[in-house]
Amino acid sequence: MKTIRVMIIILSLIAYKSNAQTQLTSAERDYALESLNETEAGVFSAVKNLNEAQLKFKPAADKWSIEECIKHIATAEKTLWAMVDESLKKPANPEKRSEIKFSDADLVKAVEDRSHKSKTFAALEPANSNYPNAADALADFKQNREKLIAFVKNTQDDLRNHVSVLPIGTYDAYQFILLISAHSNRHTQQIDEIMANPGFPKK
Repeated sequence: MKTIRVMIIILSLIAYKSNAQTQLTSAERDYALESLNETEAGVFSAVKNLNEAQLKFKPAADKWSIEECIKHIATAEKTLWAMVDESLKKPANPEKRSEIKFSDADLVKAVEDRSHKSKTFAALEPANSNYPNAADALADFKQNREKLIAFVKNTQDDLRNHVSVLPIGTYDAYQFILLISAHSNRHTQQIDEIMANPGFPKK
């Protein structure tokens, strides 16, 4: 009986250790939360008190307006998080980690780098969004960002070993969260660029 009890304790400790190793570290959790909070605040700060003419101003016919940037940010927030959520419903696939090409820092840097342009997917085009205006897009962005922040605060999921292999690259679920945050920062920079245009309407 004593031997059985000892074996149960040992197995419990092994299971605990294995579970602990698959959870986010405190540093990872703190970094993601800081990034999500900062980039959310950045979006709202960038568009604070803008009027209709300013929201709809386009630097050129083929460029986005600030309103379109906001619609894109909100649409991407929801779409990208759905991809993370879906990956977490599937079995962990740590064998795919070898296909990940970016470190966390390099991924964030690449996404935020506005010197490299890329065309978004049709589903994320502002014209294809379900938002009638900037206010509705901002409200949905805030709601979804707050859900994501709450998730990161509380999750015990094995984010590192749920890997998504996509046309845009291979990332683990944690990296996808960093990508979402960096993506909103990328387009906050775009909003700043629009406002710096000489033709941007004055208040």
